[in-house]
Amino acid sequence: MGKITGFLEYDRKDETYAPVKERINNYKEFTKPLKEGELKNQGARCMDCGIPFCHSGCPLGNLIPDFNDAVYKGKWKKAAEILHSTNNFPEFTGRLCPAPCEEACVLGINEDPVSIENIEKNIVETAFKNGWVQPEVPLVRTDKKVAVVGSGPTGLAAAQQLNRAGHNVTVFERDEKPGGLLRYGIPDFKMEKSVIDRRLEIMEKEGIEFKNNIHVGVDITAKELQNKYDSIVLCGGATVRRGLPVPGADAKGVVQAMDFLPQNNRKVDGIPYKGEEITAKGKKVIVIGGGDTGSDCIGTSIRQGAVSVTNFEIMPKGTSNRPEGQPWPFWPMRLRTSTSHKEGAERVFSISTKRFNIDGNGNVKSLVTVEVEWVKQPGQRPQLKEVEGTEKEWNCDLVLLAMGFTGSETTVADQLNLELDARTNIKASAHNYKTNIPGVFAAGDQRRGQSLIVWAISEGRQAAHHVDTYLMGASYLPLKGEGDLPRV
Repeated sequence: MGKITGFLEYDRKDETYAPVKERINNYKEFTKPLKEGELKNQGARCMDCGIPFCHSGCPLGNLIPDFNDAVYKGKWKKAAEILHSTNNFPEFTGRLCPAPCEEACVLGINEDPVSIENIEKNIVETAFKNGWVQPEVPLVRTDKKVAVVGSGPTGLAAAQQLNRAGHNVTVFERDEKPGGLLRYGIPDFKMEKSVIDRRLEIMEKEGIEFKNNIHVGVDITAKELQNKYDSIVLCGGATVRRGLPVPGADAKGVVQAMDFLPQNNRKVDGIPYKGEEITAKGKKVIVIGGGDTGSDCIGTSIRQGAVSVTNFEIMPKGTSNRPEGQPWPFWPMRLRTSTSHKEGAERVFSISTKRFNIDGNGNVKSLVTVEVEWVKQPGQRPQLKEVEGTEKEWNCDLVLLAMGFTGSETTVADQLNLELDARTNIKASAHNYKTNIPGVFAAGDQRRGQSLIVWAISEGRQAAHHVDTYLMGASYLPLKGEGDLPRV
């Protein structure tokens, strides 16, 4: 795969970015792609490693050495076919995935791993540019109707796969446009929404119907769907936000990230926002939560004109190398610095918020923190311990809570009498995605809890296989890593 000595001849080279002062003035993507020859060299770095552990790192089972080899040889159309055989939306993962495949790359044991994600992104962009991504309309339609609830990456993947099997698929979305968190969560500077729209246009031409502004469980009951459709696939995501149970958390100016980010997405799209505008302009902003959502809040706050942005993380500062106990090829909890962090945020680790202080008008004016440490005991989970004498007050005008999600909304589950797990996710088998109610399936974050975009797409694809089997007795839709079979 690739060039036999490529990993010895070429260093890893990543795409570059527009200068900070330039990119923070708008919400456009700011990456600068490599030239074709440079990308071929990056594909050449893929080793003839015998066992491609990148496969184990990728929940989709992408055929990574195969498309790397095709890029190295300049066979871009072949690379696009290989990539699309296991991944419905490489334009999403090529921008948003944290690339567990690269952490599992054999070359990464003692060198910089192959730049798999960037190669993937350039393959699909080349395919769109050359008109190779075309609607795949099934030659034969069944008489089965399937309702997919939720149009995030899980729902979109399930819908496209089930449509390819010939079923009549309708996707229900409660927001104005399809896309889920891809549209109303991920900032435009990480992925412009035209990237979603061009894929949706293809899916509509393939025969998939989208019904927006319909909140299943509210605007239409789940029972109504059950009576109208032969099967239901629940892909609503894990949308219950984690709160911060400390005094003053209900103050004005203490805002959930998923109220702040979607509003800005709508503003960029020209959609009028409902209620009072949440803005960081002219404010001292504190973002609580050190993950991707926290990073998105940082980049958005800076673009809105925040005076300062400080990021709190309760975990200790990670190392640049693999931590002890997390050897290759496992995913390491190392320090990760996003482009948003580099735009001017102060990061503070091992810190916990104790309370919010409120002014006479009910607005947050400051918060009080304490330093923490994680105490390890043999055979036990690490225990969080406050460090005495470390309380500190931080002035702030806006606090954004980006601490993840605790489970899914239960309205549909209650209406269908579905079993839930301890975190209010819908209980469905990891083997076949079936719930306790025949014909009702669950996939993605609504089944497994908050996770990665690659897991979302993977679950949507796998669920589609089992829904097809339920409806027809067998399925030609692929399972993980098999690649799409010829459709008839």
